Amino acid sequence: MSQPSDLIKGLSIVDLVGSITSQAKEAQIKLGQSSHSDRILALTKIAERIRASSNQIILANKLDLANAIDKQLSASFIDRLTITPESIETMAIGVEKIAKMPDPLGKSLSKWDVPSGLEIERVSTAIGVIGIIYESRPNVTIDAGALCLKSGNAAILRGGSDSFHSSSFLTELMQRCIDEVGIPRSVIQMIPTSDRKAVDALLQADGKVDVIVPRGGKSLVRLVQEKARVPVFAHLEGICHVYVARGADPDIARDIIVNAKMRRTGICGACETLLIDRSISDKLLPFISSSLLEVGCELRGDEEAREIVPSISAASEKDWHTEYLDAILSIKVVADIDDAIAHINKYGSGHTESIVTENEHFVERFLSEVDSAIVMANASTQFADGGEFGMGAEIGIATGKLHARGPVGAEQLTSFKYKVRAHGETRK
Repeated sequence: MSQPSDLIKGLSIVDLVGSITSQAKEAQIKLGQSSHSDRILALTKIAERIRASSNQIILANKLDLANAIDKQLSASFIDRLTITPESIETMAIGVEKIAKMPDPLGKSLSKWDVPSGLEIERVSTAIGVIGIIYESRPNVTIDAGALCLKSGNAAILRGGSDSFHSSSFLTELMQRCIDEVGIPRSVIQMIPTSDRKAVDALLQADGKVDVIVPRGGKSLVRLVQEKARVPVFAHLEGICHVYVARGADPDIARDIIVNAKMRRTGICGACETLLIDRSISDKLLPFISSSLLEVGCELRGDEEAREIVPSISAASEKDWHTEYLDAILSIKVVADIDDAIAHINKYGSGHTESIVTENEHFVERFLSEVDSAIVMANASTQFADGGEFGMGAEIGIATGKLHARGPVGAEQLTSFKYKVRAHGETRK
């Protein structure tokens, strides 16, 4: 457990969460006084301890997996829940990358003087206390804790009940490391109960929690967005598109689409809709669809797509709105780039879109005119990830337009304040 058991005894859920948030707020103030070298040392210790604790991590994860199998949870859910030696190494590498990144705190973002004599500087600061609510991915425990530590924020973790043993062990692992450096353990805490009332209490902790980050399915994100009384960094769903335009290399187009859809079908960056330009659809669609069918992908297309490849099932209006999170892909033949952009801006969720073409004019138009958090050219949408963006890891992906947008890494977990220096000036 990540919290002492006597913290739970005799406390209501509201009081329990209140105690945790109060501890987090106090610890974050002390964290703000720590040096960047202390935070680097803590992160380095965490990476080392992850590797050294590989067997214990897997044993804790086996308890969660056994419960998931008993509950007959889906294969995709169990895949997200599973920790392997490879994923343990990935976690450790991610923490090391975060440790090596520049300090996101205390950066001078801009400076200027005004006629009154004031010297004004905008400087990056920690946000404060961040609540992270997530479901079956225990690696989020490490990603969130490490990113918050790097950016000077306190983290309150509320993992799903199905990953309870894994997340609890990983939280305590981090607490031990930061304690060794002299940073308060309460900088990273996990709510030690699977009672769903704890989520409500965290969402209502206005004044004690500064930001909530939900990471999970659509129902979880919608619940958080509806009930939270504090700001939320989130995306509701990932309806991602790949548009194959005129000028696309057939082999590149095929490889990108197969990867974007099938590498991992259950992640938010998986492609859900393929748009293909009418001028090349007769030639490329049979080639691409054949490769998708070979790897077990179900295809649903509009009337034009089905005329070209009769084995494609009929798509309905609902398909353009659907995040499948499965080996299913909807296909639409579009007239041109204008039609493709219009479709994406109408049906997309603002997450990630990609164009495949060697035509630079099309590339620039697509990157400029598609209104999503992440817009790519000639790349798989599965690159939509903070680790792949060089952030070490991400706490989530946000599709809102205020503050953080796209992968939320350490730098995105900062705010700023104004430092004003003067020489005795008074306002007239």
